[in-house]
Amino acid sequence: MSPAQERPTRPPLQKPEEEARVKASPVARRVAAELGVDLAVVKGTGPEGRVTETDVRAAAKSVAAPKAFGADRGAAKTVPSIKPGEGARIQLSGMRKGIAERLVQSLGPIPHFYLTIEIDAGPLMKAREELKSAGEGADAAKITVNDFVLKAAVQAAVKVPRVNASFDGDAFVQYADVDLGIAVAIEDGLLTPVIRAAQNKSLREISEQVKDLAHRARNKRMKPEEFQGGSFTVSNLGGMGIDSFSAVINPPQGFILAVGKVTKVPVIDDCDQIVVGHRMSITMSCDHRVIDGALGAEYLKELRHLLENPALLLV
Repeated sequence: MSPAQERPTRPPLQKPEEEARVKASPVARRVAAELGVDLAVVKGTGPEGRVTETDVRAAAKSVAAPKAFGADRGAAKTVPSIKPGEGARIQLSGMRKGIAERLVQSLGPIPHFYLTIEIDAGPLMKAREELKSAGEGADAAKITVNDFVLKAAVQAAVKVPRVNASFDGDAFVQYADVDLGIAVAIEDGLLTPVIRAAQNKSLREISEQVKDLAHRARNKRMKPEEFQGGSFTVSNLGGMGIDSFSAVINPPQGFILAVGKVTKVPVIDDCDQIVVGHRMSITMSCDHRVIDGALGAEYLKELRHLLENPALLLV
């Protein structure tokens, strides 16, 4: 080995007189000097406790391993630099990056417009209470207001099939099945599990499947194909206290429904009397390339009819 190839040596950690008292082979002493190992703390395994080269290298590894481990952990938790005035700077996860990219793909090129209706949710609440009175242990008692909304959204798309479509270059694709996407908030973002061919499922079947999909989405136990595709999406923030909102279309879908909470409000009945009523706001965000105002209004008219006559959703 040439001088240029020789590894630099570290000064021995012991004093010369201490080094002389340690029983060690010449090779062990040289390696200890190179690796910066204190021979006085190395347990020798050679004859009469003599320190060997193997002992020195083992001691060097036992010291270096925790340092390396700590360095790796520190590198993994590197915090991005914080500018003056910033409280924290949190790196985007892979999911949040994907959501950001899809939002740009949606709001950028897709010409959104919005239609909002107010639903008389009184009959819906009454139907929900009647099902609940069947007993908390029964399947029917577990059906929620959101389940009624999902079933109605699907059935309305069957009645007005032209909305069940997406834009595709110089054409639009009209889907044979209503593949219903359900927006589910999870710890790191948003997933949209899909109920395939939802038009063939009963209210109870939709209720069971959406609960299963939402549970597995929140526990990160979904397969990728279970939250890909979908012909349109329903996003319900009513449970979080939101009265109304507008949602961003999940491309390449043609529309998304944004559902608010059921609210008690004073209303005027058929006898011109002020009474307590239940109202719910639903906003439809449409891709204007696929759905125009008249078509969107036709769909929402059918949706309102179904939700205000919930018995139609039970057949």
